[in-house]
Amino acid sequence: IALMGEILTYQKFFYYMLHKPQGVISATEDQRDETVIDLLTDQDYRADLFPVGRLDKDTEGLLLLTNDGQLAHQLLSPKKHVDKEYLAEVEGLVTVEDCQLFAQGFALKDGEMVKPSRLVIETINEEEGTSVVRLVIQEGKFHQVKKMFLAQGKKVTALKRLSMGPLELDEQLGVGEYRSLTLAEMKKLSIYF
Repeated sequence: IALMGEILTYQKFFYYMLHKPQGVISATEDQRDETVIDLLTDQDYRADLFPVGRLDKDTEGLLLLTNDGQLAHQLLSPKKHVDKEYLAEVEGLVTVEDCQLFAQGFALKDGEMVKPSRLVIETINEEEGTSVVRLVIQEGKFHQVKKMFLAQGKKVTALKRLSMGPLELDEQLGVGEYRSLTLAEMKKLSIYF
């Protein structure tokens, strides 16, 4: 369709990869805090856009913004077992025993069970008593990663989501920046449609 020489295109669904910064909440609106939707330019803003899942206010990393409710449901459904990978800085020395426990699943301090996950130690700093780890979970309970480490007597001091399903955070995106998904990324996501 063309109007006055301009080609008009219709796009039903929109998909944006956002590198969510700390201090911004994963919501469509809030009276107190800046939301991930507030990060969009006027040109890209749409009233029907929403974040797929949540990242805690103090967590940064990959967040998908879309208006495709069916895709969001598929990515968030516990039945789909979608991997979510995080990079965490931890106060405390993470051990091989921790990795084995995470692989089995265990009870949090409140008694709630978490499913098996994959914990990989990246670095250990014995002098400072800190660790850097990668963790892959398939759930999304409230503050889950932090609670998992607290149950082992360790504290997460920084958390960044690196991937969700087949989507990997674009390292070219600065914190607070976003872009439309590429055709290749859309093709990877098509298994959830």
